Amino acid sequence: MKPTYLQRLRRHGAIADFVKEAHDRATRKGWWEGAVNVPEKLALIHSEISEALEDYRDGLMETTVHAGKPEGFSIELADAVIRIFDLCGHLGIDLGEAVELKSAYNEMRPHRHGGKKA
Repeated sequence: MKPTYLQRLRRHGAIADFVKEAHDRATRKGWWEGAVNVPEKLALIHSEISEALEDYRDGLMETTVHAGKPEGFSIELADAVIRIFDLCGHLGIDLGEAVELKSAYNEMRPHRHGGKKA
């Protein structure tokens, strides 16, 4: 069986590399000094998703740069992913394995499972 895209990413270590890079950068920049507050880190991930929602509502789908800072819908999604990578790095979570497992499970689920409208 041909490996999936996620399996290839994991095999080449791309997800692990992103996790390590994000966590190393956050640590160097001082974001892990003091007591670790995982609920706060999760809330910050949520805040990035909320910012993406606001950009979407405002029609800010294009990436723009103001005073050197990239902004827009895709940038807020990237912020959320970077924060997720960072948290996984701190907690020692193998995100590649988790994504691969969940994706394989989702593949087996029926069309629009659960009877939900959205």
